[in-house]
Amino acid sequence: MTLEQKIGQFFFPAVFINDSEENIQATEELIRKYNIGGLTFFHSRASAATNYESKKKIEFNDDSYIRLKELIVRYQKCAPTPLLMSIDAEWGLAMRVEKTPQYPYAITLGALPDDKKDLVYEVGKQIALDLKSAGIHYNLAPLADINNNPNNPVIGYRSFGENKEKVADFALEYLRGMSDEGVLGCLKHFPGHGNTNIDSHLGLPVLEENLEQLLANELYPFIKGIKNNVDSIMIGHLAVPALNEGKNTSATLSKNIIEKLLRKQLGYDGLVISDALNMHSVSKLYDIKGQLEWEAFNAGNDVLCFAENVPEGIQAILENASPERIEESFNRIWKCKEKAGIISENQPKGNLDFEKATALNQQIAKYSITKIIDTITFENIQKANSEKKVAQLSIYKNAENHFSKTINSKLHCPQFAMESIVDFDFATFEKTATSFDYLIVSLFIPKAKPLNRFEIDEAVFNLLEKLLATKKCVIYVFGNPYALPLISNLSKASRLIQVYQDFSEFQINAANQFLLNSECTGKLPVSIEIQ
Repeated sequence: MTLEQKIGQFFFPAVFINDSEENIQATEELIRKYNIGGLTFFHSRASAATNYESKKKIEFNDDSYIRLKELIVRYQKCAPTPLLMSIDAEWGLAMRVEKTPQYPYAITLGALPDDKKDLVYEVGKQIALDLKSAGIHYNLAPLADINNNPNNPVIGYRSFGENKEKVADFALEYLRGMSDEGVLGCLKHFPGHGNTNIDSHLGLPVLEENLEQLLANELYPFIKGIKNNVDSIMIGHLAVPALNEGKNTSATLSKNIIEKLLRKQLGYDGLVISDALNMHSVSKLYDIKGQLEWEAFNAGNDVLCFAENVPEGIQAILENASPERIEESFNRIWKCKEKAGIISENQPKGNLDFEKATALNQQIAKYSITKIIDTITFENIQKANSEKKVAQLSIYKNAENHFSKTINSKLHCPQFAMESIVDFDFATFEKTATSFDYLIVSLFIPKAKPLNRFEIDEAVFNLLEKLLATKKCVIYVFGNPYALPLISNLSKASRLIQVYQDFSEFQINAANQFLLNSECTGKLPVSIEIQ
């Protein structure tokens, strides 16, 4: 390869599974003309990270998985050098692709007891098999971020929790599972995105810690990953003035953070990939096309993810970089391509296995379910039920949900459901509720992100506050535990169980836990203060 062709290998532009034929042909032209190293797949332009908070409508396509496979074959066919296909699939292909297996969020895995970390390994393994079945070799996951800021708008449920040892151990188990199936992994977002309160897709978060504090906490999982030869590390779009001569420069563009800290001080010689270069924290910095790509490469990144100016970026690097530096980055990428088996075209195939995914999710549901408050017995509820003093209330799901149906197969009590506040008669329900002593409430939290209080309506908060003050409430929460502190009077619950996911496996397991009064082995992975 010429030097210019080698530089092409550093570029991983974004491609969209549900793109137009015109866009697909433009990507094929990029591949043929510039010898790019790989692609990073997203569902559609409307769902790409920086558009996610906008009002663009995401069109769902049941054929996305088939289309992804076909596109990968098509793109590989026109590639002068085999492409390293990548995707961000933290909780499986389902994060980007309809009708594929979905696995629990990292926060749910973080609730597992330490002696069940083999389940995290299995998640990594199954995700790898799913990715391979589509022709993807590189998962831009998992997070090594320690989630020690409850107001974090973007990490939260994507982190294994606030304990640095657990985050490190579980991230390594996830990576090991993928690696054993021949899929490359990535620890992100160096030097740690957990203690921030700005979404780096939309603005630049600033970490105020000094190096000593970072070494003691944020950097711990990355250091452990480096000792275990992690395939790659992604640099986050966040500023750490203490590491950068007091400047608010994004880590992605900082030689001090990548070359000095990560390479020299921490001794990492693996692949360094930038976070997506279309993210607003960096994408608006330079007017000249190609300058951002050069600055990111010059700072120490080997792979330029979601690079939007490929020809100009290649030219800028060719004009400014030393041949030695180009060789270094090229060799790191080539080593990863060899490990993934794409140079020798020896990558083993995977397959989608929904049965295995279900069995694995059942195990995770069983061991992650977390008891926060419990002052009642099932016998007391049975007695009250025989006196017609028990009812069920489902919030944000209809009464046909798996949790309610499983419980009602034994209790046969009145069921109420509020799918939305629009068609729910609050006054009538509150009046009817006066005749019940116990309410079994299943709260399905609408969103995983904390934006707009997890999209929980004010009327729902008000209703829960009243019910908790006047009834014996048995509450099962399906969703992000960071929503719990928003509920007034929650400490008055007779029982409070955190379930994390609303998958059918989690709902059925939670209902059986209620009916059998079985043990809850999970532990909250983050600190929660309940009102």
